[in-house]
Amino acid sequence: MTATGEVTAGRPGRGRRIILWRHGQTSWNVERRFQGTTDVPLTETGVAQARRAARLLVSLKPDAIVASDLQRAANTAAELAGLTGLEVTLDEGLRETYAGVWQGLTHEEIIERHGDEYAAWKRGEAVRRGGGELEAEVAERAAPVVLRHAEKLPDEGTLVVVSHGGTIRTTIGRLLGLETHHWESLGGLSNCCWSVLGEGARGWRLLEHNAGTLPEPVLGDDD
Repeated sequence: MTATGEVTAGRPGRGRRIILWRHGQTSWNVERRFQGTTDVPLTETGVAQARRAARLLVSLKPDAIVASDLQRAANTAAELAGLTGLEVTLDEGLRETYAGVWQGLTHEEIIERHGDEYAAWKRGEAVRRGGGELEAEVAERAAPVVLRHAEKLPDEGTLVVVSHGGTIRTTIGRLLGLETHHWESLGGLSNCCWSVLGEGARGWRLLEHNAGTLPEPVLGDDD
């Protein structure tokens, strides 16, 4: 990333891949409570999702794994680490969007208490949800983490990034060079599904989105 905030493309021809993998289910996902940076653990279903997804992702032969330090992401990453023998690097820069007073509230409670702010967010306006972070600020802290680890990959190498729905969406938007108001066009990720970016001659390209989807809804802060 340059001093102006512009993301620089990877060197062409190296053929690297970035897999952005959302964590497994939590109880707050099921209850439709905003999690943000609250450290909510995986449910038994979430652990099973992580194990299933790890069995699929191991076939992609990852070279490195980096994850948010929140336990729902770190424990999801651990399932893949156990199959690959790779160590997981934890980085708080990959945490979910901090959502201030929204955290812990259901969507219905947010609409009741902060209806105008919620409506503005859904219209695509730059909103500090609950007094927290802007989506652009999330991308500014998360995208450099991803690029730093991707730069360490060998040619044709694969990096797995285990993070959160909102953080993954904003990071993809930034790495693709999309304008902020277009990030909403990227649909949400279901629990333990992933998106794949591949390195092209002109930068990163979206190769797959919400891969590994089971017939389940998208449940989370970014739905």
